[in-house]
Amino acid sequence: MKTVTIIGFNGALASAITGMIDLFRLAGVTWARIHGEQPSAQFKTRLLTENGEPCQCINGVTILADGSWQDVDDLRADDVLIIPTIGAPIDEILKTNNPLIQWLSQFQDATPGDVRVASNCTGAFLLAAAGLLDGREATTHWGFSNQFRERFPAVDLRPEKLVTVDGPVACAGGGMAWWDLGVYLVERLAGAQVARELAKAFVIDAGRTSQAPYSVLQARRYHSDSVVLGLQDWLEGHFREAVSVADLATRARLSERSLLRRFRQATGDTPTTYLQLLRIEEARRLLESSQDGLDAITRTVGYEDVSSFSRLFRKQTGLSPGAYRSKFGR
Repeated sequence: MKTVTIIGFNGALASAITGMIDLFRLAGVTWARIHGEQPSAQFKTRLLTENGEPCQCINGVTILADGSWQDVDDLRADDVLIIPTIGAPIDEILKTNNPLIQWLSQFQDATPGDVRVASNCTGAFLLAAAGLLDGREATTHWGFSNQFRERFPAVDLRPEKLVTVDGPVACAGGGMAWWDLGVYLVERLAGAQVARELAKAFVIDAGRTSQAPYSVLQARRYHSDSVVLGLQDWLEGHFREAVSVADLATRARLSERSLLRRFRQATGDTPTTYLQLLRIEEARRLLESSQDGLDAITRTVGYEDVSSFSRLFRKQTGLSPGAYRSKFGR
């Protein structure tokens, strides 16, 4: 039976710990009980902390540990180590968990193949600090993507993805993406049938692949370039208008080349892409809160061609405008 080891630390998100334990412990069990069959547990789980002391989570819940990760010397090739979500301030957790970061660094040499180490949400910051994500594709919560990129430029961050797998390392995106990570790992380690039954038993939509429908543009303001922030403020009031890079360069008193360099460095986007995202953001708001037709919404946000706008909307959010309204409309 495979062992799933979850690393606990003070300030972790409790649901990412207990939820993962539930998923793995009940893989092969809940579905069998529903159908009156003999359960066949697939995994053992354990929660390890630095000294084997209880884990004090960010919501005030204290979870008893099964031991200390410092004493672990029995990680087999088919075992998986999982870092849960950081619930406390990220900088604080990174500063106070240097021994854990050093311990995790031993997995830099993990042999490519099946997943050995995984993180959920902001837990990816701990993997990156240990060097496990350098040169690898990874994801984290979309809201912390700019902060992650600034701190770990060597990581190929894909914040639009819900789950990434690169060699022996897997990462899941924001919040409750531990559902998706857990079902994925169950499929890798116990087979597709067990994973499908687990998803059905827990009523989990196992087909999700993107965080894009949930992200907001505010994350792209996580920077300190006052000139770019000023342009972002201006664009938020004028995104319905025809705006060129030359117009923005004149307003910022920069050359077009300098503007493009600074804007991308600050936000990760070109001014043109950022303008598109502002229009998409307003369209999302209207789809959620109004009954306006797509033609009217397209014109309201500054476009004329509905088909082109629909393609752009799907590209940025992963959903058609109609599907987005069905999912998020009030």
